Parts: sequence; C-alpha cells; structure tokens
Amino acid sequence: MYELIIMLYALCVAILSIFNEKVRKMWKGEHEAFSILKDKVDSNARYIWFHAASLGEFEQGRPIIERLRVEHPEIKILLTFFSPSGYEVRKNYQGADIICYLPLDIYWNARKFLNLVHPEAAFFIKYEFWWNYLHILHKRKIPVYSVSSIFREEQVFFHWYGCTYRHVLKCFTRFFVQNETSRNLLNKLGITCVDITGDTRFDRVLQIKSQAKDLPLVRIFKGDHKVFIAGSSWPPDEDIFIRYFNKHKDWKLIIAPHVIGDDHLKQIMSKLELKTIRYTEATEDTVRDAECLIIDCFGLLSSIYGYGDVAYIGGGFGVGIHNVLEAAVWNIAVIFGPNNKRFQEAQGLLATNGGKEINEYADFREVMEKYLYNDSARITDGNAAGNYVTSQAGATNKIVEKIKF
Repeated sequence: MYELIIMLYALCVAILSIFNEKVRKMWKGEHEAFSILKDKVDSNARYIWFHAASLGEFEQGRPIIERLRVEHPEIKILLTFFSPSGYEVRKNYQGADIICYLPLDIYWNARKFLNLVHPEAAFFIKYEFWWNYLHILHKRKIPVYSVSSIFREEQVFFHWYGCTYRHVLKCFTRFFVQNETSRNLLNKLGITCVDITGDTRFDRVLQIKSQAKDLPLVRIFKGDHKVFIAGSSWPPDEDIFIRYFNKHKDWKLIIAPHVIGDDHLKQIMSKLELKTIRYTEATEDTVRDAECLIIDCFGLLSSIYGYGDVAYIGGGFGVGIHNVLEAAVWNIAVIFGPNNKRFQEAQGLLATNGGKEINEYADFREVMEKYLYNDSARITDGNAAGNYVTSQAGATNKIVEKIKF
C-alpha cells in the first residue's frame, strides 16, 4: 500500500510539473540526484547523511552539521532535500560536500541511493519518516538519528490505523526530541531510545545573531526613532498593523512580507498612508525621511530584527506563524496571530511574557498602546523574549555528545 501511494504521488508530481515551476524543479531534481551522486561521491571517503524536508528543517540540522564538520573533518557530509524551498536556497551551502534532492522513497530508489553513498550514519530532521530508506538503513545496521523531532497524539503513529506505519519508528537508533510529551508518546509504543534535548533552532538563532549583517540603510532609516518590524507578513496581518501605524506615526515601520511579488508589494503600498520606500530603491538620502521601509529582497530579515523595538511575526491568521525566534533573540517583544498552538517556541514565549497573541485589531492596539507609552514594559517583555531563547539553547551539545563515530 505504501509503495502504491508513493507511485501515485510520483504520477501526480509528473503531471503537475508541466504546469507548476516549483513542482517542475522538484521533479527534475529528484531525477538528477543519481547523476549528481555518481559524479560526486568519493568511493574512498566516509559519509554522514543529513536529510531535511525544507529550509526550516535544514536550519534545525545546520548546527549539528557544522559542529560535526569541525569535530570530524575526515568525514564528508551529504545533504538532501525534499522541497525546492530548501534545495534552491541552500544548494550552494558550503557546509556540505554534496547537496541534492532525495529521490522518491521507492524501494529500488532507496537501495540504489544507499548503495552509492554507503553512509556511516543518517540524520533525519524533525518530521521525516521515509519507510524504504529507513528500513534499508536499519537492515544494514547503519545508525539513524531523528533530530529535533516532536510528536503529538494526532499523528498517525498513535492511532489504530497507523499500526503498520508505526513500525518505521523502530528503525531509528535514537530519537532526540524536543519535549517530554514526545518522549512519553514514544515510550507508550515501547520505544525507549529517546533523549529530551530540546530544539536546535535556539542554537541556530544565537549563531545567526552573532553573524548579523550591518545594514547602513536600515540604521539610517531608524535614526533616533522606535521601530516596529513586521516579518514574514501576509495580507491579514498587514490589514491589522498598517491600520494602526497609519494613525500612529511616532514609530517607524519596517515590513518584510513573506511574499515579495510585485502584486503583493503594490497591495501593501496601496494600504499605507505613510511615506514609503522599497529597500532596493532606497538611498541614504531618501531612506532617512521615510516613515515605512518595505524589504523587497531575501536574506536580510534576521539581521533587520536587530534594529527593532517590537516585532510582529506573520502567518498566525493563516496556516501558522513563521520564525518567532529570529526576532526574540534580539531581546524584543514578539506579537503574533492565533494560529500558534502547534509551535512550542511560541507557547514558551507566551508563558514568559516575551510573546503576545492577538486575535483582532483591538488586541493589537491594546498591546501597542502599552509599548508605545510604557518603555519599561516594552523593555521588560523584550528581555523576557531574549532570556527565553538563551535558556533553551544547548540542544546541539546534548546531541553531539551522544553520537559516536
């Protein structure tokens, strides 16, 4: 049944690739993976394999990759992705020796892949449970680690209809999970090779902060003003904070939308009643007098948060909030929408007062009025956010200490 589902999925991908560029990149990348491996794998080298579904999972695995790179320079790193949003952004990442898409989890694909690579260990990051790859690795007695994984009762493994698929969990040598709930759920299935190590993303955001870019245009834009930064925003988010800042011009506003297509940028600008400029069009003279700066390029947001006084993270009125930790690490309070319950880091921020949940404009106005007129409250909440991030760091050390080569 599993093999049939994967084959049907492959057929759907092939058809969709005709019409969708992103799907086409994935389809092409999966088919080119074996050529890349045949060309680049050194048969005399030792390899560790890391697999990440997409960019977010890669960022969770990255601290471990870079730590092992330092401690075991004699071992090469193979990094695979499932999604174009990971591969296309990180295909030139210098921390891995080989980077490619993961071929579809069909038995013969998995066997061919592992015959080419012969990894000494495999790391699957967070939510990756590929039946054929994992069973072949297990049969060959190759250590397999699940990193920064998190389990919930609603997952298929913990229901009667998942009784067959849950066997895939027995293929892991060890689970490095984020919380006690995950460990307890695995224990109920008789899986005891579990360590609560936390989330490596806390280590990663601290690393990112230490490598932050100096952005002269943003620094000049800020000047002596307080700055509100909206990161990864969507239209429902923008409708709320733009409405507020159109009426409250004491602070300056930076918007880094999740989608930076021209249509979305024009939509944002049509809502604003502020002197606005796009980052890619700004000069030192024009940005100084602007009231709103729109970030219309990628790769800057994590550094931009360092110039902020309060942050808003988008996605909470859609499928789920984006990365709150990249903002919180800068000791600034973080505001987000209601779809945050599945995000442990958001729950941690709420519990420590470093994060604030809003459900509508009135909630946002109440939070911002507090920060607008009470610097002490804003600073206290910001410090709570930063302290929460620092207190949760250390997962990378805990994981690496448990791994032996």
